[in-house]
Amino acid sequence: MKKVFFILLLLITVGSVQAQLKYLQDVKEMPPHPRILLFEGQEVQIKMNIDAEPAWAKMHQTIVDECDRMLSNPVVERQLEGRRLLGVSREALRRIFYLSYAYRMSGVDKYFQKAEKEMLAIAAFSDWNPSHFLDVAEMTMAMAIGYDWLYGKLPVSSRETIRKAILGKGIDPSLSAQYNSWLRATHNWNQVCNAGITYGALAIYEDMPELSKTIIDRAVESIRLPMGDYGPDGAYPEGYGYWGYGTSFNVMFLSAIEKIFKTDYGLSALPGFMETAGYLVNMTGPLKMSFNYADNGVNGGLNPSMFWFASKAGNTSVLWEERGYMESNRSGRDRLLPAIMVWGGNIRVSAIQPPAENFWIGQGTTPVALMRTSWTDPKAIYAGFKGGTASSNHAHMDVGSFVMDADGVRWAMDFGPQDYNSLEQRGVDLWNMRQNSQRWEVYRYNNFAHNTLTVNGQLHLVSGKATIDSYSSTPDFMNAVSDISSLFEGRLAQCLRGIAIINKQYVVVRDEIQASEQEATVQWKMLTSADARITGRNAIELRKDGKRLKIEVSEPARVTMKTWPTTPTNDYDAPNTGTILVGFEVIIPANASASLLVKLIPQSAKSTNVKIPELKNWPKQ
Repeated sequence: MKKVFFILLLLITVGSVQAQLKYLQDVKEMPPHPRILLFEGQEVQIKMNIDAEPAWAKMHQTIVDECDRMLSNPVVERQLEGRRLLGVSREALRRIFYLSYAYRMSGVDKYFQKAEKEMLAIAAFSDWNPSHFLDVAEMTMAMAIGYDWLYGKLPVSSRETIRKAILGKGIDPSLSAQYNSWLRATHNWNQVCNAGITYGALAIYEDMPELSKTIIDRAVESIRLPMGDYGPDGAYPEGYGYWGYGTSFNVMFLSAIEKIFKTDYGLSALPGFMETAGYLVNMTGPLKMSFNYADNGVNGGLNPSMFWFASKAGNTSVLWEERGYMESNRSGRDRLLPAIMVWGGNIRVSAIQPPAENFWIGQGTTPVALMRTSWTDPKAIYAGFKGGTASSNHAHMDVGSFVMDADGVRWAMDFGPQDYNSLEQRGVDLWNMRQNSQRWEVYRYNNFAHNTLTVNGQLHLVSGKATIDSYSSTPDFMNAVSDISSLFEGRLAQCLRGIAIINKQYVVVRDEIQASEQEATVQWKMLTSADARITGRNAIELRKDGKRLKIEVSEPARVTMKTWPTTPTNDYDAPNTGTILVGFEVIIPANASASLLVKLIPQSAKSTNVKIPELKNWPKQ
C-alpha cells in the first residue's frame, strides 16, 4: 500500500512539474541506446585516434589492462565507511565505466560479463545510502553508463533489474526533500548529484519519459548555482582536488546533454566556466604538485575533463600538464578515465605546447594569483597566493597563504586536509564553519599551521574576506596584493599582504600593518618539510634534497626568528612528521605602523639586492 501511494504521489508531482518545464518542453524523443557520451558507431573515431598516436594507444591500453585486473576481483559489496558508501560507489563507477568501454571497443565478452555481474550485485543492495547523497549520485552514474552502453547485449531480465534499481535507488530518493538539499547548494555536491541523477534519467528515458524530462530540466536549472561560482575569471572556490571532482562531473553532465539535445542551454557560456581550464593548469607547479589550499591533497594528476575544455575552446595549451601526466603514465585510476577517449577527439598530444603566459589571476569566492618563471624548467620558481574566506565550502583559515617552489623543491607547503572519517569517528564537528566551531580546533585547519599571519595568538575571523586588489604580470616583478584586514578586525586597523617574484630570481612577501588602539603581537609563519636552522638575527636557512633556501627578513631591522614544531594539539589530529614552521614574531605598538619584508632566496639566485618599494608602488596591471 505504501509503495502504491508513493507511485501515485510521484506521478502527481511529475505531472505538475512537467507542465512547468523550462528547458525540455519541446523534447519529443530520445536517440536509441547507446546515447550517453558516445553514440553507436562513434567508436571508430576513437580507434582512429588510437592508431594515429602512441599517447592515445597507451591510454587505451591502460584502461584495458585495468579491466583485465578487475576480472578476478569479487563484485563490490555494500560496506559503509563511517557514514559513507562513497568508496564503493566510486569503485563501482570505475569498474563499470572501464569495462563498458573495453567491451564497446573490443566486443570481447569477458568485459561485458564482468560489468553485468557488478551491476546486478549493486542492484541487489538494500539502498545506495541516500543520507550521503554523493554515494547515490556516483552509483547511479555507474549503473546508467553500464545500462546504456551495454543495452543491446544485456538480457531483458538484467535490463529490468538494473532499470528498477536506477529508478528506485537513484532517481526516486532525489525527489525527496529529505535527501535533495544539494539542489540548492553552490558547491561540488550540486554538480556531482545533478550529473549522476541526470545520467540515470537519460538511461531509462524510454520507460519514464515525463519523469526523465523533469529530472533533466531540474538539473539544468539547479546546476547554474555552482557554475555561478566560477565567475568572473574561472577560479574554483574549493581548490585543485575539488575542481577535479565538481568540474569533472559538471563536464560529464554538459557533455551528455549537449550530445543528446544539441545544446547545453547556455550553461557553458556562464561567466568564468570556460576560463576555469586556465585556473587548473596554472594551479600545478613545476614539480607536478598543486597549490593545495583548503581540503585538497598536493599530488597532481590527470583530469580527463580538461580535454573537453581544450576541444570546445580550441585551446590545447591548457593541456600542458595533462600531456605530462599522460607521458609519465600518471593517469592513476581515475574512475572517469574512459571519457578522455571520447573528449580527446582529434587532439594530438605530441603537439600540445605550454601556455604563453606565466601569470594567472582569478577573483571570485576564493581569489588566487598564480605565477612562475617557466613552464618547461622543473627548477623554475612558482608561487601561488590566495585570498577568500574561511566560511566557504571546504575552506581552511588560510587567507593570505602561499606556496613556493624553486630549484626542484617545494619550500613553502600546505598540509591540506585530514581524512574526514578519522575526525568524524571521533565526534569532531567538522562541517560547522562558524567562528566557534570545533573545525577550527583541528590543527591542519586553522591559521596557526598555514603560511599566513596570526595576531595575538587568535584565530582568523571566518567573516573576513579578501580579494586580490592589484597585480601585475611584469616579468621582472610579477606580483599580487591583497587587503586581508578583515581577518583581524578589532585587532589590527589595517593589514595588506603582497607576494612577488623578483627578476625571476627570488620571492618576496611584504606585509604592511597598522595596529589598532591595542598593542599587537604578529607571528609570520611558513610551513616547510625542509630542515631548518636559524643562522642570524634575521635569517633562517632551509635545506632539502641537496638544495638550500634562505629566509631573510629585511624589515623590520629587529625581529625574533623562530621555529615551531608541528606537533598535533589534539588526540584526533593527524601526525605531521617531517615538517616544521619557521618565521618570526614582532610586537607592534598601539596605533603604530610596521612593514614586514621577507625574501625567500633560492640557492640558484644570482642577485637579491633590488630595493622593494611599498605595496602602493608595486607594478599594476
